[in-house]
Amino acid sequence: MNPPENLVELAKKIAGEVGVDGALVCAVVEKESSWETWAIRYEPAFRARYVAPLELPPTAEIARSMSWGLMQLMGQSARELGFNGPLPQICDPATGLLWGAKKLARVIEDAHGDVAVGLELWNGGADPKYAADAMARMKNYE
Repeated sequence: MNPPENLVELAKKIAGEVGVDGALVCAVVEKESSWETWAIRYEPAFRARYVAPLELPPTAEIARSMSWGLMQLMGQSARELGFNGPLPQICDPATGLLWGAKKLARVIEDAHGDVAVGLELWNGGADPKYAADAMARMKNYE
């Protein structure tokens, strides 16, 4: 894979500003979207568990149940972090990387600095190999 150099540089810059390892952010991007800025994915299980109980209007409920952009940040996670813009704006690389790096920093903090556990929290436990796979990709960006 040959990721766009400008996006790798942007990811590392934003990661540094947020206090997260740039190689880790790049590895998550590679794993989540393969550097596709307009990647989106609907997550019905996430919707049922976390978003439906909020009783939002249907469009908001669906948008918050999707993962957006380079880091595939969940719409609901973005809202919980304080993102107030239209959720598709997360597909803008700078916006998505900023809010995705903030979320990644938060889950690593929740894991008391344990990156592997933080990555499991990021993934929601859906893939038991997620953390090891993401961390193995870091070497591509160091």
